[in-house]
Amino acid sequence: MPPHLAGPPSPRRATPPHGTPTGAPVPTGHAPGTPGASPASATPAYGTPLAGAAVQQHGAPLSTPPYGTPTTPTPYAPGATPPYGTPTPPYGTPTPPYSTPTRSGPGVTAPGRGVAGARSEQVAGAAAPGAARQPAPAAVPRPQPSAAHDVLCVNAPGMAASGPDGQLRGQSLHGFFRHGVRTLARMELRLGGVEPLPLQGTLTSAAAARFLGSVRVPGDLDPDPALTVERLRHADGAETVTVRNTGARPARLPLEIALGTDLGQLTDIAAGRRSADLPGQVQSSGLRWAGQGRAATVSARPSPHAVLAGAGVLRWDLDIQPGARWSVDLQVELEAPSTGRPPTGRGPGVPLPWSEPEVRADDRRATRLVGRALGTLSGLLLADADRPTDLYTASGAPWRFGLTAADALWAARMTLPLGTRLAAGTLRATARRQHLAPQPSAGAARPAESGAADGASSPSAVGSSPAVAAAPGGAPAAQPAAVQGAGSVSAPATDSGAAAQAMDGVIPGPLRHGGPELPASCTATEATLLFVTVLAEAWRWGMPRAEVAELLPAAERALGALRAAVAEGPDGPVGFVTDLGRPAEERAARPGPARCEVQAQAHRAALQGADLLEAFDRPGAAEWRAWAAELRERFREQFWIDDLSGGRPAAALLGPDRPVPALASTLVHLFDVGLGAEGELHEGLLDREQTRLLAQRLVTPELDCGWGLRTLSAKSPRFNPLGHRSGVVRVQETALAVSGLVDAGFEREAEILLEGLLEASAHFEYRLPEMYAGEQKVADCPPVPHPAACRPAAMSAAAAVHLVLSLAGVRPDVPSGRVATHPASTAPLGALELTGLRVAGEPFSVRVSRIGVAVVEEAPSFLQLAAG
Repeated sequence: MPPHLAGPPSPRRATPPHGTPTGAPVPTGHAPGTPGASPASATPAYGTPLAGAAVQQHGAPLSTPPYGTPTTPTPYAPGATPPYGTPTPPYGTPTPPYSTPTRSGPGVTAPGRGVAGARSEQVAGAAAPGAARQPAPAAVPRPQPSAAHDVLCVNAPGMAASGPDGQLRGQSLHGFFRHGVRTLARMELRLGGVEPLPLQGTLTSAAAARFLGSVRVPGDLDPDPALTVERLRHADGAETVTVRNTGARPARLPLEIALGTDLGQLTDIAAGRRSADLPGQVQSSGLRWAGQGRAATVSARPSPHAVLAGAGVLRWDLDIQPGARWSVDLQVELEAPSTGRPPTGRGPGVPLPWSEPEVRADDRRATRLVGRALGTLSGLLLADADRPTDLYTASGAPWRFGLTAADALWAARMTLPLGTRLAAGTLRATARRQHLAPQPSAGAARPAESGAADGASSPSAVGSSPAVAAAPGGAPAAQPAAVQGAGSVSAPATDSGAAAQAMDGVIPGPLRHGGPELPASCTATEATLLFVTVLAEAWRWGMPRAEVAELLPAAERALGALRAAVAEGPDGPVGFVTDLGRPAEERAARPGPARCEVQAQAHRAALQGADLLEAFDRPGAAEWRAWAAELRERFREQFWIDDLSGGRPAAALLGPDRPVPALASTLVHLFDVGLGAEGELHEGLLDREQTRLLAQRLVTPELDCGWGLRTLSAKSPRFNPLGHRSGVVRVQETALAVSGLVDAGFEREAEILLEGLLEASAHFEYRLPEMYAGEQKVADCPPVPHPAACRPAAMSAAAAVHLVLSLAGVRPDVPSGRVATHPASTAPLGALELTGLRVAGEPFSVRVSRIGVAVVEEAPSFLQLAAG
């Protein structure tokens, strides 16, 4: 640690003497993670837990002032991930070394990330050389917002959240949101001066909810309530309130709805910051609020009998006869800003980007799971304002309600059996955000005119300067200034300079927590590698050749970024892929870990990229296959750890003979080898015996909690059942394990994990969250929700679809005119019938019997059927 960053050791907390009144000041040291804390400013070595650092995996910062108190950026430990909802700068631009102390948080950007005004700073609280170190008072903890038990309806870019009683109380995440702005925070209903007694609150679809309450008429001696209040809410900002009188006498009483808003940003609310409500103004049949450069209105039909602007109350004097009902329609709207064009939702007349399948199975949970998962995905669909038909999915609500490229690509890949339109829209949207090298001189031909720079995507093209490829549509890939919403990503239109040249081909993405064993990881690596896989597999499923060719230059640049990220320094994991989001000079100076899952994704991208290059007469296919073969050999030699159970892969490699021995769920990516030619799968990084040992290890109690795979072994001393990467169950990884185990022939193990995930889905009403606690399954107890999980989440919804559809084992190769079926022979769902799938854009249906035999009942006439 540099001497100027090392402070004096923190004193031990003093114990108050007996008799000291509660709340009396006590001499204390600095709270961990606060300015002035004991020397945590330098990042520990890879594989060492971040002891004492204020690392927050999800939700709000650990220590924050009370509501309404002006705040300063919260210091995070080096390598830590800011809370969900905190905007993160785009990746793919130069970043500081992992051990460089930086400040980050809302409004603060780490140095070197290409954002104007960013600069390097010392860790908050670190004294300058020779200066006295002043203790800083510990901040008052701010409650972490949670949506675990809220009713959340979503129709991107709008959403609405409340408790099960339907009242919007302005606390936590309650309110209507549009484009990341809370348009209405409070909507509290009282009938006759009392709140209805809540009876039921539930989603009727992904975008709508119904709340039912009851009210007794004053003076009524009947014990049964005579009045019911129904609230029908839609994520787009509409709400209908209906009062029914089922009693024997008229009901004459006032209905009051108290309204208010702070027009706060979702990013601030997710971090626990809430400003005071803005003053309202009467406007026609409702109220209007303005502030912070934004304005919102609430209008009512019929108009209220009285509007109290100061209190924000709309009032109607009701006279409801026996057997009659009365209704009012409320509409919440965000006035359009004068500048900027944020992403929109699926517009009128734009069809869903997938077919609507019919799933019949002996296990009826599968039918309900797929239906609700597709409903969830439909509520998360977004499109760039200038490309309304290029649909992609937001990452999830409420925390990451915007485009995260890796999540969107996973969702597109897992829904390929329902058509390639979502994949095409997602690929084009992410290609527009791909980092570009500086434009060639005016006289140089663009790739749209001359193909692409020959050899630019070859593994041997290190150090070359590939020309700038054209974006889909023939023009250079213009990139929007920002993607609206929490967890959004953005990128400059065209980078410049040597560092930008090194980032050519990288698809930007935010940082994510790496768990207790490893530093934070960059989703740019995952997104860039996954781009190649999604394009290759969409091509196999029948994406039109012209659309594939249009996106091929972006895939070639992604392959070039992969080759540039292979570690070459003497101290790092030589020959393995590290981090595509850091320039080569930084990786050589401070080598990062080579993660197991990244090697699997890179190996798959190399083989599938070679398939694309060969099919489209581009150079480099043979070199990529040779590189993948060398990676396989190195991986089997250096990543495998022998132990008493036979051995397992390392979670990561820090350098020669320096494996990270953690047993983690990220190992399931080794089973995801990718679709190849003739309906066959590509070879994986593990040999057959290593695959068998890993398959058996996945279903042991240390990883399988009964509800799915934990992200970290329960035997680890760092295990935390609520830890994002230290113990929770992530739905996507368990679904990948199920399909991968079936493909590898380990169906008994796959069936164990499948049953756990199906049972968990029933407890979540078949709307699986992003993750849930990795607590051991206990009879008659449901899985424990995670307080900061996205629900809905695109990856978990798409994983639910993939979980069921993959059991039919449909593997098309439209370019070669073949489709094969490799169903699970144990038929874990019993008889399974899938109709309404799509191969080459045409209907495809398959039926799997209870003995695991597949029969194709409908298929395009030009395809030759091949049994598995």
